[in-house]
Amino acid sequence: MTMHMLAQGEPLGLWGLFRQSFDVFTILLLAGSLVGITAVFLCLLDIRERTIVPAGIVGRLRDLARAGRWEDLEAAVKEDDSFVSRVLRPAMALSGRDRTAIRDAAELAASEESARWFRKIDILNVIGNLGPLVGLAGTVWGMILAFTSLGASGGQAQAAELSLGISKALFHTLLGLCLAIPCLLFFGVYRGVVDRLCTRAIVVAGEIVERLPARGESGAPAGESRERVGV
Repeated sequence: MTMHMLAQGEPLGLWGLFRQSFDVFTILLLAGSLVGITAVFLCLLDIRERTIVPAGIVGRLRDLARAGRWEDLEAAVKEDDSFVSRVLRPAMALSGRDRTAIRDAAELAASEESARWFRKIDILNVIGNLGPLVGLAGTVWGMILAFTSLGASGGQAQAAELSLGISKALFHTLLGLCLAIPCLLFFGVYRGVVDRLCTRAIVVAGEIVERLPARGESGAPAGESRERVGV
C-alpha cells in the first residue's frame, strides 16, 4: 500500500504499518519478543513444585532425619539436586559442631538458592521494562523524521503523508507495549510461584536442620563431635 492509497481513505492495516515502520527499533523489539518467549518457556519447564520441592524427595529426607539415619540422609542429599538438598549440604558438613554455625550455613545456602531461582525470572522483568522504552525511542525517532520531512517540504506536506509518518512512529510504541505487557504479567505470576515454593522449601530445610546433631546436645555423637572440631 502507498500513501496515495491512504489519502483515498483506504486503511493501511497493522501489517502494512509493520512493513512501513520496519527499522532497527523494530528489530530490537522483535528480538526482545523472541527472548521473552524463550524465557517464559524455560520458566514453564523449570519453575514447578516437583523441581524445587519434590514431594517424594522431601518426604524421604524428613523420614531419614526423624529416624536419625544421618549417613543415609547425607547420601540422599548428595544424590539429589532440589532446593532442600542444596540447603542441607553445607549444614550437614558442619554436623556435630555448634548449632549456630549449622544454622548460619543453612541460612546462607537458602539465600543463595532463593536468589538463584529469582534470577531465572529476572529476564522477564528486564524485557518488560525495556520494551516500552525501546518503543518510545522508536516513536521519537519516527516523529523526528516525520517533522524533518515536513520542514524539508517547506511546510507543504499533505496531511495524509504527515499522518502516515506519525502512525508509523506510534507503531513502535504499540510494539513495545505488546512486548512489555505479557512479559510483566508472566513475571508477576512466576514471582509468586517462586516465592511460595522457595518459602516452603526453606521451612522444610529448617525443620531438618534443627534435627541435625550439634555439639553439646544429647543427639550428637561424642566421637564425631570431637573429630569434626579437631579435638
